[in-house]
Amino acid sequence: ETGSEDIEILPNGLAFISSGLKYPGLKSFAPDKPGEIFLMDLNEDNPRAVELRISRGFDLASFNPHGISTYVD
Repeated sequence: ETGSEDIEILPNGLAFISSGLKYPGLKSFAPDKPGEIFLMDLNEDNPRAVELRISRGFDLASFNPHGISTYVD
């Protein structure tokens, strides 16, 4: 609904998507909604983005993701 800012696709087909960037001069479709991280399994026949729950104690109100990267060991 609010668009994605970045996507990172792992070798196993899982995709992590950051969404909700708020930046001066950039139109925000949901200015009062915190940022989100979604997961999509591209191996599925009909992949869909699922919002990941963020751990308690994290300041969701100020979460403003700009980019995303992963580390595979």
